[in-house]
Amino acid sequence: QVQLVESGGGLVQAGGSLRLSCAAPGRTFSNYAMGWFRQAPGKEREFVATISRSGITTSYADSVKARFTISRDNAKNTMYLQMNTLSPEDTAVYFCAARQGYAATDGSEYRYWGQGTQVTVSS
Repeated sequence: QVQLVESGGGLVQAGGSLRLSCAAPGRTFSNYAMGWFRQAPGKEREFVATISRSGITTSYADSVKARFTISRDNAKNTMYLQMNTLSPEDTAVYFCAARQGYAATDGSEYRYWGQGTQVTVSS
């Protein structure tokens, strides 16, 4: 079992920035590809970004490309999502997820999920 703990969510004005963290204490973090997903009220969960085990390969949803940056620090067992130029459309609960193997954009391929952190962007 892999425990994932997100942090860093909050309330921010449009145009602002937030950095989310996802910690996986006590695990061999580098064995897992990681991803960020989000779910807005009344909407389905959607892919945001994913990163390979080494951190070399990343992929983003078109809606966040050039605004969000996914990264990881395997020595600290932590993944990050730097979110810039936030808009109200980014308001959602953000989840981190882990899977063994390659980075993936399909949430159904992830076995382990965090509890989520709320991001609210005011206009």
